[in-house]
Amino acid sequence: MDSNTQSCENPEINSTEEQSEVSRSPFATASLSLSSLPTTLPTQFFIQPKILSLFAPTQVKVPTQASSLSSLSLSSTSPSPSPSKSSFKSTFANNPLQSPLSLAPRRPLDPSNGAAIRRASIVWFRNDLRVHDNECLYTANNESMSVLPVYCFDPRDYGKSSSGFDKTGPYRATFLVESVSDLRKNLQARGSDLVVRIGKPESVLVELAKAIGADAVYAHREVSHDEVKAEEKIEAAMKEEGVEVKYFWGSTLFHVDDLPFKLEDMPSNYGGFKEKVKGLEIRKTMEALDQLKGMPSRGDVETGDIPSLTDLGLNPTATMAQDGRQSVSATMAGGENEALQRLNKFAAECQAQPYKGSKDCSRDSIFGANFSCKISPWLAMGCLSPRFMFDELKKTANRTISATSNRNDNGSGSPDTQMNWLMFELLWRDFFRFITKKYSCAKVGTAPATACTGALA
Repeated sequence: MDSNTQSCENPEINSTEEQSEVSRSPFATASLSLSSLPTTLPTQFFIQPKILSLFAPTQVKVPTQASSLSSLSLSSTSPSPSPSKSSFKSTFANNPLQSPLSLAPRRPLDPSNGAAIRRASIVWFRNDLRVHDNECLYTANNESMSVLPVYCFDPRDYGKSSSGFDKTGPYRATFLVESVSDLRKNLQARGSDLVVRIGKPESVLVELAKAIGADAVYAHREVSHDEVKAEEKIEAAMKEEGVEVKYFWGSTLFHVDDLPFKLEDMPSNYGGFKEKVKGLEIRKTMEALDQLKGMPSRGDVETGDIPSLTDLGLNPTATMAQDGRQSVSATMAGGENEALQRLNKFAAECQAQPYKGSKDCSRDSIFGANFSCKISPWLAMGCLSPRFMFDELKKTANRTISATSNRNDNGSGSPDTQMNWLMFELLWRDFFRFITKKYSCAKVGTAPATACTGALA
C-alpha cells in the first residue's frame, strides 16, 4: 500500500505536522476559482481509499453541481498533491453533494408577498353604509391582517345653520342612525364589528390609528365642499402620523376613472354629459364578503354605543305628527337590509307589470312620470349601490324581455324601455354628483373657478 493510502487510512499520522502548519497559518483558507480548477480531481477526494483499487480509471469527473461553488475551503496551504494533509473530513462528506456548505446563496422570500399585507387598517365609513359592492371594505380586508371599521357622527353636521335651519333634520338623522345600526349588525354577522364615535373624524381617526398601530385608512371619496375639506384634514393629520390614506370611488353608476373626459372638462349640462358617456361600460359589482378580518387586538378599542337623537342635539318628538302618530317619512327604516328588500320588491313589481307604455313613459304603468322606485334615500346613504341596483333590475328586465320576445306589443314600445328609464334616472344622479365634485374641487382664483362662475351664470 502506498504512502498516500496509508495517510488516508490513518488520519492521525503526522497530525503534529498538520497542526503546526494550521497554527502557523490560522487563516489558510484559500479561495480557488473553478476556472482554474482541473476538470478532474483524484479519486481520493470522493472514494474510500480501501476500495480505491477496485475503480478504474484512477480519476473521476467532478459532478456538474460543483459548478455552483464559488470557492473551496482548504485547511492547509501545502502544495503537496497528496490529500493526506487536507482535513476534508471536517468540511466535505464523502459525496460533495451532501456537503453541509451551501452551494448557492439562499434567496430571500418574495418581498411583494409580505409588503402587501398591512398589520392593521381602518375603514372609515361615510355615505357607503353597506357591505355589498363596497370596494373600500373589500380592498382593506384583502390587504390587512386586521380591520377596524369606524363611523363618526361629526358634530359639525348637526345643530343650526347660519339661516336658522337644522343642518340634519330629525327624519334624516333617524334614518342615518338606523342605517349605522344595521351596518353594525351586518359586520358582526361576518366576524367583525363597527366602532361608533361622536366627534370630528380628523381627531377620532388619528386617536384610533395610534391605539391600534394602523398602517392605513381606507375610505370612499365624497363630493360636497364640506366633505372634500374633511378629506383634506384627514390627509394632513394622517401624514403627520405616517399613516397612508387610500380613497376609493363607489357612489355613482359610472366610475369617475372611467369617464371619457377629465373631471374639470366635464360638460356643464346634462345633455352634453349624457352624450359623452353614451356606450360607456359599467364596472362589475363586488359581492359581499362572507367573512371579514377580525378587529385589531392591540389597543383594546371599545366599539361604543350608537347615539340617539338626543345625543345628536335633536328633539325626538319632532318626528311625531300632531296627532301623535309617526309621519310617513318616519316609517322608512334605514339600513342595507331594508334597501335590498325594497329593491327585490320593486324588481318583482317590474316583472309582474312589464312596461306597456310609449317610449316617453307617458302611459299609465309603474314606470310612469308620477311613479318612483322610492329607493333614493338608501342610495343617498350608500345603503344600496347604484351599480348593484342596475344589475338586479337588468336581470329582471332580461327575464321580462325573454318572456315577451315572442309576443306582439302592438307597437307600444320595446320591453326594455324600463331599463332605459332606470338608466335615465341614474344618469341624472351621476351628473349631479360629478358636477358637484368638479366645482367643489375648483380653487378660487384658478382657471377652473373662472370657468365655473361663467358656466353657472
